[in-house]
Amino acid sequence: MTDASPKRRILLALTGWQPDVWLKELAVAAPDRPVTLEPDGAADPSITYAVVWKQRPALLAGLPNLKAIFSLGAGVDHVFADTDLPDVPIVRVVSPDLTARMSEYVVWQVLDHHRLGPRYRAQQAERIWEEDRFQSAASAITVGIMGLGELGRDAAAKLRVLGFEVSGWSRRPKQVEGVETFAGDEGLGPFLASADIFVVLLPLTSDTRHILNRDLFTQMRKRGPLGAPVLINAGRGGLQNETDILTALDEGHLSAVTLDVFEQEPLDPSSRLWTHPKVTITPHAAATSVASSLVKPMVAQMDAHDRGAPLVNLVDRSAGY
Repeated sequence: MTDASPKRRILLALTGWQPDVWLKELAVAAPDRPVTLEPDGAADPSITYAVVWKQRPALLAGLPNLKAIFSLGAGVDHVFADTDLPDVPIVRVVSPDLTARMSEYVVWQVLDHHRLGPRYRAQQAERIWEEDRFQSAASAITVGIMGLGELGRDAAAKLRVLGFEVSGWSRRPKQVEGVETFAGDEGLGPFLASADIFVVLLPLTSDTRHILNRDLFTQMRKRGPLGAPVLINAGRGGLQNETDILTALDEGHLSAVTLDVFEQEPLDPSSRLWTHPKVTITPHAAATSVASSLVKPMVAQMDAHDRGAPLVNLVDRSAGY
C-alpha cells in the first residue's frame, strides 16, 4: 500500500499561545511544507521539523524523520522541560526584531531608574513637588549585564551610546568592545562590585537557576550614585528567588527592582511583589516573539538544511543554551 501522507510536514506545537498567526505565516513562508498541530500518531513519518513553545512532554520523542526542533522563544529551557527529547539539533531563535525589542526594554528600564522615574511617580501620587535631588550623568553610572549572548551584547552597545559605563558577566569568557568583562565563578564577585544597575539576560540552566539570591545581592556594590544597586531581570523567571528579592529590598541590599519574568506566570495576585513600593512589574513583555519576523528565517534554515547546509544558532545541549 502506498503511503499517501504528506511529506516534509512541519509540526507546530504550542502551549499557551494561539496558533492562528503562526499557521498563517508558515503557510505563506513555506507553501510546500504542510503544517499540522498534531502528528498522525506518535511515530508520524511525515514530520521533518518541529516549531515549538512549551511542547507537550514526549510529543517529539517517536518522530522518526524529525531533523530539528526550532524554539519560538529567546530561551530554550521550555524545550528542555521535556525529558523525552529526541537526539536532534535544537535551534535558538535569533531575530533582529526580537533583539531590538529586548534592547528597547533594557534601555527604557535603565533610564527610568537612572532618572528616578519610580520616585517621581510616587511623588506625583502624593502631590509632592521635590525638584532639588541630585541626578548623576549617565557616565557616572555603570550598568552590569549578566549574560553576554546576542541580547546582552546588543543592549550593551546601545547603553554605551547613551554614555553609560558597561560591565558584563558570563559563564564563559567573552570579549565585548567597550565592555569590561568577567567570567565564571571567579569573576562573579568582582563583577558584582562593578555596577550600579544590574540587567539580567542569562539563560536558565541548572547552573543559573535561582542565581539571583540573597548571597548574590549581598556581594553587590553597597552604595553608588543611585544608593543601593538596582536589579532588572528580563531573562527567565527561574533565575530569581523572589523571597530573597523582597528581603534584599527590605534590608537595603537593593534599592529597586524591575521584573519582567517570574517563577510562576501569571504572577499570583497574592504576591507581595505586586504592592511593594520598590518593585516595577511588566507581564513578560520585554521581547515578544512576533511571527512575521521569526517564521521566514526559520523556513529559510529548513530549506537550506534540506539542501545540505548546516543549521546555525544551535543550542549546546551540554550547556543548556
